[in-house]
Amino acid sequence: MAVLELIDPTAELRTAWLTAREEWGRGVHQPGSGLRTGDDVDSPAGFAEWVARLRRAADESLPPEPGLVHAAYWWIVDGEARILGSISLRYVLNDFLLQGAGHIGYSVRPSARGRGVASWALDEVLGAARRRSLGAVLITCDVDNAVSARVSEKHGGTLEDVRDTTLGLKSRYWITL
Repeated sequence: MAVLELIDPTAELRTAWLTAREEWGRGVHQPGSGLRTGDDVDSPAGFAEWVARLRRAADESLPPEPGLVHAAYWWIVDGEARILGSISLRYVLNDFLLQGAGHIGYSVRPSARGRGVASWALDEVLGAARRRSLGAVLITCDVDNAVSARVSEKHGGTLEDVRDTTLGLKSRYWITL
């Protein structure tokens, strides 16, 4: 596997991010990316605005956006600055996150799957959660996403339950830190 790194989102990697997005497909949800319906990532100005919003989400000196919590976002890149995916750490859980989305969300572009990228990134972000003194983190995945379930279990995740949420049927794993 290439050398992997977590980096803060940056407008400088717009072309690399757009290349990864094309592999996903336009309008496809990418867990952990912070991308919302209506975000204009195709224009340079819109992309820069989206990246700035992601960076602001981690700044605890600013209030979070209404209904949201503070969160850190990272892009998973290889040694060639190719974006392989995204991962986020939400610092606290509100009711929506507790029910269906959890502390950590992540996604890996299709061509990078099956190479341990998600597992490596999760390990890195669990370290960030420990440094924040979180006692445990919740990770959820679609009930039919066996690969993501295995990634959670590999890192000590224990299945609490399966819930029907506003995001669909979710398996909910707790990882004690």
